[in-house]
Amino acid sequence: MSKYKSKKVVYDGMTFDSKKEMNRYIELRILENAGYITELERQYKIELVPTFKLNGKTYRSICYYADFIYYDLEKKQTVVEDVKSRFTKQLPVYKIKKKLLAYFKKIEIKEIE
Repeated sequence: MSKYKSKKVVYDGMTFDSKKEMNRYIELRILENAGYITELERQYKIELVPTFKLNGKTYRSICYYADFIYYDLEKKQTVVEDVKSRFTKQLPVYKIKKKLLAYFKKIEIKEIE
């Protein structure tokens, strides 16, 4: 059980945070095999704020882990996707990271419910 009460699921040797996330992965693999998307990756790490030092103290980096990232051949753009419930979309840490990603990286998250 994850911290947000969804059950982890194993599929094809990979662990997913929820059944919904696993199903979305299967859909994306079908799209990739059909030639609609390429470069599908899971749990893609995007650094929002690098590690830095201030007054002798080291601050760890802040990273966002996207559930999926891929290149959409029709739209000719990279897509960052996250499978979210109504509950997790409202979490303050998610909202902050979503805004940092948009501001610093000019990336909008495609949210899948």
